[in-house]
Amino acid sequence: MTSNILNSMEIVARNAGKIILENYENVKEIHYKGDIDLVTDTDKRSEEYILSFLQKEFPEYSILSEESESFQTQSEYQWIIDPLDGTTNFVHGIPAFSVSICLLKGDTPIAGVVFDPVHNELFSAALHQGATMNGKPIRVSTETDIGKALIATGFPYDIRTTPLNNLKEFSQFHLRVQSIRRIGSATLDCAWTAKGRLDGYWELGIKPWDVYAGLLIIQEAGGRVTTKDGNNYNLTSSNILVSNGLIHDQMLDILKLK
Repeated sequence: MTSNILNSMEIVARNAGKIILENYENVKEIHYKGDIDLVTDTDKRSEEYILSFLQKEFPEYSILSEESESFQTQSEYQWIIDPLDGTTNFVHGIPAFSVSICLLKGDTPIAGVVFDPVHNELFSAALHQGATMNGKPIRVSTETDIGKALIATGFPYDIRTTPLNNLKEFSQFHLRVQSIRRIGSATLDCAWTAKGRLDGYWELGIKPWDVYAGLLIIQEAGGRVTTKDGNNYNLTSSNILVSNGLIHDQMLDILKLK
């Protein structure tokens, strides 16, 4: 069952990616959901396509998507969707954005895909079946020394007003790791950690659609996922920490510093 659903998810993600690329560097409508939080007509077109397909094929499943109201049913299955993660990059013509689709059974992610349409990279995973990129198995990195680690982070959209703005954490990490990247797409941060391009990633003020597909891919690639306090990540969590597993405790220790 999961393999057939995963195949459908991969098709949907690739087709949504085509919609996004058709409008790349030609954004017609931009709206602000907050001071710096953008949404475009392309976000909405991608989401409309994804929702239309999934509701037709799986009408009994619940849906949680970034740009729409949640759709709740009695099913134990739920889709979590980000139709365009990295909208700010997309608007500015920066080629770092993605489509993210995850399927939960209860509280457990059982299938996830992250598609980078610019580079034609499709990251996929099914529970207990490993993770792949374009059909080839991927694994997390083998770095054990936080001082040699390349990690990524992001900042909340309400950074101007919230005390939980990640600036202190960012400073502490910068003094202790090889370097930090600010890619601008949480789903890619997760996927690239699963691929071994990054050794870890953390972020505060995160939403479930930003990371759920990616966290399954990381776990199936041999990595570890928790909150910044070391607890299990779930739908109510507001922060996330992922890594190759080997530097995870070192990252947790840094997050405890003030």
